[in-house]
Order: sequence, then structure tokens, then C-alpha cells
Amino acid sequence: MARIEDDAALHAFVESRRAALFRSAYLLCGDRHEAEDLVQTTLVKVVLGGKRHGRLDNIEAYARKTLVNTHIAARRRFWRRERPYGELPDSAGEQADSDTGLMVRAALARLTARQRAVLVLRYWEDLSVQATAELLGMRESTVKSHTARGLTALRAEMAGELV
Repeated sequence: MARIEDDAALHAFVESRRAALFRSAYLLCGDRHEAEDLVQTTLVKVVLGGKRHGRLDNIEAYARKTLVNTHIAARRRFWRRERPYGELPDSAGEQADSDTGLMVRAALARLTARQRAVLVLRYWEDLSVQATAELLGMRESTVKSHTARGLTALRAEMAGELV
């Protein structure tokens, strides 16, 4: 458990965990720029929370919960439902990722926000059912049902893609 009691410790936490939070955020939202915004918003909330509460007993859990809750809250906003399309760029960016990884992330992006959050926390962050339930503020049975439904949906999406 990381305990934050001063600004130096808070700064060290932000520096050391930014990349890990970004990876989780990217898996949650599927877009690099949105993930960067999500991490930035999360870290601002963590820093303000640390200053407001005086100290945080488990900064890691607080940051993860803030990240997931911020992502879910952003998905509820009406303006997020609109998908603007501009002109396509002249050339594609570098493809450093495997095709399978791209397909999995695309399938993951089609899940509900809660299913995606549960799967990312359970399988990417390697949290237990109990820890995931505590972090998301839901019952363990709800975590298990979201996990089962999310995995079923992912398998269905990927069935035609993977041979």
C-alpha cells in the first residue's frame, strides 16, 4: 500500500505510475488521445484528492478507481455519442501492433463501458474478483456476470476473425 502524505511522494507516484495508467486507459477507451486525456484528468483528480484529504492510504487503488469512474462518467455524456468523421489522412501511421491485438482492442471497444472496465481490471491489471468489485463499487456476483458476458461477447466478435 502506498501512503501519500506530502507533495514529493505525490509527485513521485505520478511520475512512476503514469505509463501504467495510460496502458489501462488505452485498453478502456481504445484511443490514444482519449487515453491521454483520461490519464491527465485522473491524475489531476488524484492530486487534488491527495491535497484535499491530507493523505491517501492506498494511492494506487484510488488512482485506478478514479481512472475507471472517470472513463465511465465520460461515456455517459451525450456529446460522446456523436462520432465526427473528417477527411482521411494521406498516409497511414506505423503499424507496430499485431493484427490480433488490433482485433482484440476493436472487439473490446464494442463492449459496454462496465464490461470493458471489468475485463481490463480482471485480466490486464490482474485484480481478483473481490478487488475488482471493491474498486468498481459493485457486488462480486455482478463482476462475475459482467466478466462472463464480456468474454462471451469478445469470443463471438473474434470467432470469425481468428482461424
